[in-house]
Amino acid sequence: MTQVVDLSALELSVAIERRELTCREVATAFLERIDRIDPVFCAFSSRRPASDVLEEAIARDEEIDGGLRRGWMHGVPHAVKDLSDVMGLPTTLGFRRADSTPDAVRDDPFVSRLRSAGAVFIGKTNTPEFGLGSHTYNAIGPTTGNVTDASLSAGGSSGGAAVAVATGMVPVADGSDFMGSLRNPPGWNGVLGLRPTTGLVPSATDDPTAAGSGVEGPIARTVADLHALLQTMAGPGRLGPLVLPPASSGARVAWLGDLGGYLPFESGVLEVCLEAVSSWGDHVVTVSLPSVGAFTGLDQLWPAWQSLRHHEVGGWLAAEFGEAEILTMKPEAQWELAGFRALSARQLDHARRVRDGVRRSLLSALEHFDLLALPTAQCWPFPAALHWPTAIDGVPMDTYHRWMEVTTLATLAGLPAMSVPAGTNESGLHMGLQLIGRPGTDAGLLGWAAHAERAGVFEVARPTQAVGA
Repeated sequence: MTQVVDLSALELSVAIERRELTCREVATAFLERIDRIDPVFCAFSSRRPASDVLEEAIARDEEIDGGLRRGWMHGVPHAVKDLSDVMGLPTTLGFRRADSTPDAVRDDPFVSRLRSAGAVFIGKTNTPEFGLGSHTYNAIGPTTGNVTDASLSAGGSSGGAAVAVATGMVPVADGSDFMGSLRNPPGWNGVLGLRPTTGLVPSATDDPTAAGSGVEGPIARTVADLHALLQTMAGPGRLGPLVLPPASSGARVAWLGDLGGYLPFESGVLEVCLEAVSSWGDHVVTVSLPSVGAFTGLDQLWPAWQSLRHHEVGGWLAAEFGEAEILTMKPEAQWELAGFRALSARQLDHARRVRDGVRRSLLSALEHFDLLALPTAQCWPFPAALHWPTAIDGVPMDTYHRWMEVTTLATLAGLPAMSVPAGTNESGLHMGLQLIGRPGTDAGLLGWAAHAERAGVFEVARPTQAVGA
């Protein structure tokens, strides 16, 4: 018999609507699941009291008894990444303040939409300090562990969200993505994630990942769940229907791989992803990105990325925090702030022109292909005790996020990018395949993924198979 925590969000929704399951039964199953396995994975940064969650679930049951169903999420448990506001819960941003963090007095826009659709909020999922770095550790609590081996990194900054979904502590979750945070954590934990087209999901202006390059989006175990959650987060009329390509269609896929040898990769990553790419379509071609405008070569990519990131992240830190608090921040945050203070107007202008060139370069490739493909990370999950890998394939990593440079293309271009499971290595560790689509075609990208899902091209992690399950 299928356990409640193994059901997809939409399956739970149907079961609740048909009264095959009560909202209270669903909430109880997920609360028990969290109590049992979150001490292993540490996916949650805070939780609502179980009595409050159950009281709300009972109220949802009473609404159904009275003929009221709020939406497809009616009675479905949900947890929000701890960079966004949920009324009544603290938004810590993964940062330990001198004073206690107050509870939020209102919901962020997408959170309000989830609440209106009937979601029952269980708590907040863990994130690194200010969402900086693709490794979910902070000074507030324990590091989030990987679904396969909890002693390894879950990725970040949506590591708590991805692990909560992969282990069945919630059926779906939201995350945010500045530099792969809706791609690397799902990729390393065997689930699905989508970085939407920039602007599809409106962001709150006080979210540190919301300034220009950051977006919020969904994490799930099925494409239909991913689509449904994105539809709700984006708001009515902002996302098209999920339409599968014809059964005989094979996607035209451009394999970007290691960008012609520019990016170093740990052994086995490219091989696993290239094997996965071969099952996606009839036409898989290795492609080099053309130079366009100020984007004269791949050596322009990282300097431009650093300048833009310093401007957005360091600028936000400088505006929001005083010097006393800045001194207590982790070195990565202080490095971003120092970069912002040293940034010249000329550097920023050049970086913006390079960003425009990158976007035009990717769009030129997408004139001939349906999808652009490359891995979601340049290495396998590393020990959780490390802050970041210091070298990949003998190449030193000179910053805390250089090993995630593979994710910068979609961010710079503002294009939708999806993470799907590519496969595992000999240790059973997951790797994700990053698929980039045309701007504004998020539903089309999901359609290709649904087509592949139906054909059995990829396999997601099953909650009851997780370590410690």
